[in-house]
Amino acid sequence: MNELPVTPANQTTRRPDWLRVKLPIGKEYAQVRGLVDTHKLHTICESGNCPNMGECWGAGTATFMILGNICTRSCSFCAVKTGRPLAVDFDEPNRVANSIKLMSVKHAVITSVDRDDLKDGGSTIWAETIKAIRRESAGTTMETLIPDFRGIWDNLYRVCEERPEVVSHNLETVKRLTKEVRVQAKYDRSLEALKRISEFGLRTKSGIMLGLGETEPDVIEAMQDLADNGVHVLTLGQYLQPSKSHHPVIDWIHPDQFARYKEIGQRMGFKYVESGPLVRSSYHAEKHLFDQEV
Repeated sequence: MNELPVTPANQTTRRPDWLRVKLPIGKEYAQVRGLVDTHKLHTICESGNCPNMGECWGAGTATFMILGNICTRSCSFCAVKTGRPLAVDFDEPNRVANSIKLMSVKHAVITSVDRDDLKDGGSTIWAETIKAIRRESAGTTMETLIPDFRGIWDNLYRVCEERPEVVSHNLETVKRLTKEVRVQAKYDRSLEALKRISEFGLRTKSGIMLGLGETEPDVIEAMQDLADNGVHVLTLGQYLQPSKSHHPVIDWIHPDQFARYKEIGQRMGFKYVESGPLVRSSYHAEKHLFDQEV
């Protein structure tokens, strides 16, 4: 199977034209900015240096990050701070729910740092956040982008039992690169988490970053593994290096190659495939809920 050409990142420091993004401006962006600051909320938009922050915040939406903004893991691709997290804020679920109500969010995306320091992995705060959003905004649907909870499945099920409309866990990269890119994670454990979510009867979603040094056969293997483990929604996007200390960009993947992967994914049976250079797991998340029924 022939692979479409890519531009090796080590041959140029300039991003390709297809990776240009709009600066965050506008009334709606300012409103979201104000709510995030006023209620002392953490968003993966900021902590993860998401290239779509201007577009999404300008549309009045944001992906909230709970359980603080310091992660116990040190993935080589991630811009979120690593270290010893602060104590759990038990009022956080109410603050997040209140902000979603104030923003009149129709579909909320919630994610979190990894909290391997906690016996429950943070799953109690996860469950309380979902409950609080349901209380404050009964009509709001949710996507929850959750950790693997170190394979302690009771913690995973604590979130699943609240039945958010979408439960997502990102594979992040291909099997061959997992030990290099996701130091404390395990490829097979992520697949098992996704399989358990799907078997619970929930719409299941996962994402992969490209440009870390993977080959097309690597990507197709990962896509097939996700399909075989019951994943309904797949996102594929270009990896962007947050700083010089993070994993370098090895390849700039051409939009035509992303289109090719989308076609392959659709043939594999995914209900929805979002594939493009600027795609992130929460990008256009509302489409992943309403496009088709599981």
